[in-house]
Amino acid sequence: MVRLEIEDPRSVALFLDLDGTLFDITAVPADVSAPAGLSDTLAYLQRTLGGAVAILTGRKIDEVDRLLAPVRTPAAGVHGAEVRLQPNGKIEVNSALVPESLVRAVDRLASSIPGVLVEHKGVAITVHYRAVDAMEPVLETELRGLLDAHDTRLVLSHGRRVLELMPQASSKATALKRLMQEPPFRGRCPVMIGDDLPDEAALATAVTLGGTALKVAGEHFRGGESDFAGPKQVRRWLEDLAMALER
Repeated sequence: MVRLEIEDPRSVALFLDLDGTLFDITAVPADVSAPAGLSDTLAYLQRTLGGAVAILTGRKIDEVDRLLAPVRTPAAGVHGAEVRLQPNGKIEVNSALVPESLVRAVDRLASSIPGVLVEHKGVAITVHYRAVDAMEPVLETELRGLLDAHDTRLVLSHGRRVLELMPQASSKATALKRLMQEPPFRGRCPVMIGDDLPDEAALATAVTLGGTALKVAGEHFRGGESDFAGPKQVRRWLEDLAMALER
């Protein structure tokens, strides 16, 4: 497990992915729940770091609030298509809704393959194939065909056993950059922790801004290139950081 090589830990700004980083991956996304103690740790870090803790996730921000209650943080949801600059601020939606014709087409595709699950996020669609891993090539080909047949500004992105149709103009990287321009993040050293392909741009952005990128092992980052073996180690690292900040 990594040590944070920063002279003053109180100078950091934390940017945290959720699934696969703070939360263990579940077969059904709706079955996830916050591990015991996580909300308390985040609340303490939020207070001690002057509010400079943000969640960057593929989930919708409303769902993040429900999962982490009573903690609320600045956040980016749906990979940056939703942004909330303050814990109790307005959620800004930066992209148009997925066309209804494309929604129906994805639903038909998913219903034709038992074990495939679809999440509708308004401005994006997530297709989960964890239960039928061998169907990834078929799903990818079909989804690319659907995108080609519809006039949208969506792109196909890969996650951990998911394929996502998401807004081209938004990303976790654009969200991180924007949050770093706002108090309480401005002037701090960004530390981004993530586990899959949609996190890569945000990880790179944190480094570009003079910060640190920490990777969690899984289907995307293998053990040799990762800093954490899994979400349990990330949670322990956050607890250790909280203890260091108490001193």
